[in-house]
Amino acid sequence: MTSDFHKEKQIVAEYYAQLDSATPGAIASVLEAFTSADYIWRGYHPFNEMTAAHDVAESFWQPLRGALTSLQRRMDVFMAGQNTIADEGGVWVVSMGHLMGLFDQPWLGIPPTGKMAMLRYCEFHCVDNGKISKTAMYFDIPHLMTQAGLHPFPSQTAAHLVQPGPMTHDGLMFAAQDPAKGQKTLDVIEKMIGDLGQWNSGLSLVEELRRTWAEDMIWWGPEGIGATYTIERYAKQHSGPFRASLTDRSKTKHVARLAEGNFGGFFGWPNFTATPSGGFMGMSASNTPGEFRVIDIYRRDGDKLVENWVFIDLLHFWKMQGVDVLARTTGFGAGGESGAQGGVK
Repeated sequence: MTSDFHKEKQIVAEYYAQLDSATPGAIASVLEAFTSADYIWRGYHPFNEMTAAHDVAESFWQPLRGALTSLQRRMDVFMAGQNTIADEGGVWVVSMGHLMGLFDQPWLGIPPTGKMAMLRYCEFHCVDNGKISKTAMYFDIPHLMTQAGLHPFPSQTAAHLVQPGPMTHDGLMFAAQDPAKGQKTLDVIEKMIGDLGQWNSGLSLVEELRRTWAEDMIWWGPEGIGATYTIERYAKQHSGPFRASLTDRSKTKHVARLAEGNFGGFFGWPNFTATPSGGFMGMSASNTPGEFRVIDIYRRDGDKLVENWVFIDLLHFWKMQGVDVLARTTGFGAGGESGAQGGVK
């Protein structure tokens, strides 16, 4: 595993500097300057997949910047690595944190508060021949809804707060890292994926988790599920209910998986499918398989994983079940006036 991704990191860092300081009318020009002609952008519902930088600017960035004024990027993790998924390959640069601004205008029908608001996000950028050729950007729209006083889901099993970055405050890796550390992180993640994907290890859930997770692990989950602390509470407040509620889980498939230093992560489109036949998140059960588009970012300590930041496109999953959470909560996309403001073109 190579240790020097300076060129790719520099391209993404400069892209962020120009994007974050651009006027609304210049956002499209910035994206076009930094992305390839065959650019692919994959995002949270209702944005989904776009294949033109201009569309990404017009449909996502301009309305978001108009709604969250004085937008500030607050990064907690910045890393890069060689993609270990052979079919995709490439060097990917990952950024995770919050986009913070003043919620001054409606966005996707979510009413403004006039107060600070934070949209947690994570981005994977594939950098190829000096250009960003692919982006996966997942962001927690339901958490922004709750900040505006809306309730998109029934009560969650864990707790959702504004989620902090790594406890060690060492996630911003602008300089090269020891490749041996990255390989060790990747090895632990691979082992965890092997356990996670089978659901029939023969061990109790807690015993299975202890194979790759530290006892005081923290799972920073999305709005609708929440965050949970320690193996015992994670098993009780998320992993146990998750497995009990879902059946017919497909095999795990990722687009990108990488590690650098003590951090690593992956994303899929989707990662896997499963059927909420026992109900899930307090919602009605169904016999319809749904897609889980997920980004996971991990921090390793020793030979165990200690922190995990999780982004799940729950709006997409429930839309596949016939439940348009965004429309029923905000009116967006349902033909109402609120859905016409700050929307997708």
